[in-house]
Amino acid sequence: MIEVPDAIVCESCDAVCRRTPLRPRQVARCPVCDTELDRHPGAQRRRILPLTIASLVMFAIANGFPIVEIELNGLRSQTTLTGAVIALASEGRSLVALLVLATTLLFPLLQLLILAWLLVPLAQDRQPRGFAVLVRSMQMLRPWGMIEVFLLGVLVALIKLSGMATVLPGPALWAFGVLTVLLTAVLSFDPRGFWDMLADTDTDTDTDTNAEAQPGVERGA
Repeated sequence: MIEVPDAIVCESCDAVCRRTPLRPRQVARCPVCDTELDRHPGAQRRRILPLTIASLVMFAIANGFPIVEIELNGLRSQTTLTGAVIALASEGRSLVALLVLATTLLFPLLQLLILAWLLVPLAQDRQPRGFAVLVRSMQMLRPWGMIEVFLLGVLVALIKLSGMATVLPGPALWAFGVLTVLLTAVLSFDPRGFWDMLADTDTDTDTDTNAEAQPGVERGA
């Protein structure tokens, strides 16, 4: 099998194109169907790990504190996302509870954990275990993370309830808002960038190995 390292295949029409170096903010498109082939990552590779860590912190706050507090006739009620799932299940809406649990808690958390698992070793110039499987798994999980849909539904419900009761936003509601913005930035990272980061890591490792093996060659500071 002949390897062509400078080739890139269009995901839409399978056209094989030559990869060209890109400058900041440049985008390469397929000459056949105009599908985006590649784009310059800019500073995104340096930002993706801090954004992932911040997303995990916001995720913990969003699921550990009450989403909203409702006061009606002197009675107060508040709940967390987990409490809402349990309430749905106890009312016989197990399927809805399962969908809420999967799309707003399980799948987003798995995506963030996979990102952290991949990015931490890559930042240390090491190849993560299960790299290829995890990158593909993250791609499969992307369409199922629907925190922004959940947040929109909560805001609509709060607007409707505000005319009947006193509604006080909880810390989790603000955390969900911040988390939605962070996830948008994190998940906009092209998964192909992981392979480029891995290639850079392999290149650096090979360079270091050759430098150590050759006598008289000094490594730069």
